[in-house]
Amino acid sequence: MIDPSFSSHLFMQRALELAEQGRGRTAPNPPVGAVIVKDGQIVGEGFHPKAGMPHAEVYALEQAGAKAQGADVYVTLEPCSHTGRTPPCARALIAAGIRRVFVAVIDPDPRVSGAGITLLREAGIQVTVGLGREQAAELLAGFSKHLRCGHPWTIYKAAMTLDGHTATAVGDSRWISCEESRLRVHRLRNRVEAIMVGIETVLKDDPQLNVRLPGEQSRDPLRVVVDSRLRFPLTAKMLAQDSPAATLIATCCDDKARISALTAAGAEVLVLPADEAGRVPLQSLWDELGRRNVQYLLLEGGSTLATSAWNACLIDELMVFVAPRLVGGCPTSGLFSGVGAILMADSAMLEDVRHETSGSDLLIRAKVQTCLLD
Repeated sequence: MIDPSFSSHLFMQRALELAEQGRGRTAPNPPVGAVIVKDGQIVGEGFHPKAGMPHAEVYALEQAGAKAQGADVYVTLEPCSHTGRTPPCARALIAAGIRRVFVAVIDPDPRVSGAGITLLREAGIQVTVGLGREQAAELLAGFSKHLRCGHPWTIYKAAMTLDGHTATAVGDSRWISCEESRLRVHRLRNRVEAIMVGIETVLKDDPQLNVRLPGEQSRDPLRVVVDSRLRFPLTAKMLAQDSPAATLIATCCDDKARISALTAAGAEVLVLPADEAGRVPLQSLWDELGRRNVQYLLLEGGSTLATSAWNACLIDELMVFVAPRLVGGCPTSGLFSGVGAILMADSAMLEDVRHETSGSDLLIRAKVQTCLLD
């Protein structure tokens, strides 16, 4: 006989897997997954695909039909109790005759937090909170940070050799990581709303910054280029490819002719007041991305942009692929540039560090201490 608590974890795990399918697509809403279980069998499931469309619970109820009567629901986020673009899910669960609801996390939005659970309990539905809490909270990292400060959760992705090189002495970096690692990066791109690089990366590599996943459903995120002096080439691959995603060039150069030419080529140019160093003010750029409902930002630029973002406390998570390669010599390029901490005691200690193999590489993921999830 299967342990009921073990079964509950499996059902919530399925709900989390469903929610992951919506990550990077639901803003300004959170990604949510729901599973309906009757007599130990899944009779309905769903996830929230995008803002304005039905929520996860509604899709699951539609699939379950009459079997929802007396069933249990496993949902990654507290069911909503208010009417927005869609009716409240809590009332839909009540109307369907649901017996029990297992909620991974309470809604972090203080305007509605706890209201859905209260509504369910007042209707006589048994509600249990906390099953799968850690995974659900991680899934909501972008939504939660956007709620707190209006900024996207920022992941800095980089690849380096075992001896710390991100490129050779002549700047060659193709390819440091293995094919499997590069595929993982494309899958991550498929789950964020925006990718960012600096102009030096554009001039050196001419990247497409798209999602290439043959045989898998995908979409390109917003492409963001930090280009203080507006040197973005009109012939860049980003503008030449057939992609519905926009290319946003953030600059502090107000060259009307240049802006007009780039706009005609298909780019959007965002002019921001320069900071004290004459560069694009990253805090203002992150503010703008937040206004555009970007919940997850993948930072793929070189060490200059990464260092500026790090110094501005804008990086939340690091994703570093370490390849079993040795370039030799003293690294001329690394994850960050500049002097850095003088004393080891002043260095940044990362948290929630995870290690796993990625093909022949080692993938290290960690969160910045000041940006840990609640």
